Amino acid sequence: MKRKHMVTILGSFLFILLALPLAILAQGKKPHIVSYVTSWTEPVPDPNLISHINYAFGHVNDTFNGVKIDNPDRLREIVKLRKNHPDLKILLSIGGWTSGRFSEMAADETNRLGFAKDCQKIVKEFDLDGIDIDWEYPTSNEAGISASPEDTDKFTLLMRDIRKEIGPKKLLTLATIADGKYIDFRAIDKDIDFVNVMMYDVSKPPLQHNSLYRSDLAGRITLVEALQAHLDAGVPKNKLVMGIPFYGRGDKKKVNDFVNFREMPMSQFEERWDVKSKVPYLVDDSGVLVLTFENEKSIKEKAAYIKSQGILGAMYWEFYGDNDDLLLSKTLYDGLK
Repeated sequence: MKRKHMVTILGSFLFILLALPLAILAQGKKPHIVSYVTSWTEPVPDPNLISHINYAFGHVNDTFNGVKIDNPDRLREIVKLRKNHPDLKILLSIGGWTSGRFSEMAADETNRLGFAKDCQKIVKEFDLDGIDIDWEYPTSNEAGISASPEDTDKFTLLMRDIRKEIGPKKLLTLATIADGKYIDFRAIDKDIDFVNVMMYDVSKPPLQHNSLYRSDLAGRITLVEALQAHLDAGVPKNKLVMGIPFYGRGDKKKVNDFVNFREMPMSQFEERWDVKSKVPYLVDDSGVLVLTFENEKSIKEKAAYIKSQGILGAMYWEFYGDNDDLLLSKTLYDGLK
């Protein structure tokens, strides 16, 4: 009896010793903070404030069977950041608004396989950590690109083929519309690492907020609703990265359509805060909304919500939109760490 009791105690002790490191690792797991960095800007982000960089952009080439990269020298410059920050992950984001030829490429098996092989070649040549696919959007020609009713199924095949080529150790991610439409997430789940939800550009028409919560001035979908839409569509929480814009949208009359945070016309208008939506906005002398945007306060609110939901992390478009003090980048990092 004593020997059996001792074996039981030793077994329990060993189980605790084995489980303890796993528990410690789980508690110390860092959130993903994904920053898009563009080919047409010059500054480089602070690697201490992010975990991943999506370099924008690559595109489907003119013959539909490979990848062409905007400003490859800029990509090489970004990759050099890993010299002093070896944990930083750098991916090539292929696509973007108005970037086409996806539908033709994905529909043809030979072209699709050629594209996937070129993704692998580029990952190796530029020493990248993976590929991000930003097809906006399968089955939709909203961005002025070609589309087909078969695009969603072909997208599934595309992700499968890219995964086969780049292998299991490299990252394969994608950007999706906030509503969670156009993609069969359950079908691609086995091939992808995480999903970047583009929770922005939901404010028009008419001009409305890029909200956390629903209010009378909220756009077509809120961050809370976008998260739920992706969960309902089959994206696991541990593969969800929620997007935040480092820019605002104007009324096109008194304020430009697109305004980076660093260029906000704060002195020209009155700033207000929507207590329901948890976002700031600017109004003119008559109280009419002229600009909806993000600031330190709204990002704190969004970061807190993202953290409370236990999802993988946050993403933002894009690094250059922040001011020189990196106010938004620091706020997001502090809110999620």
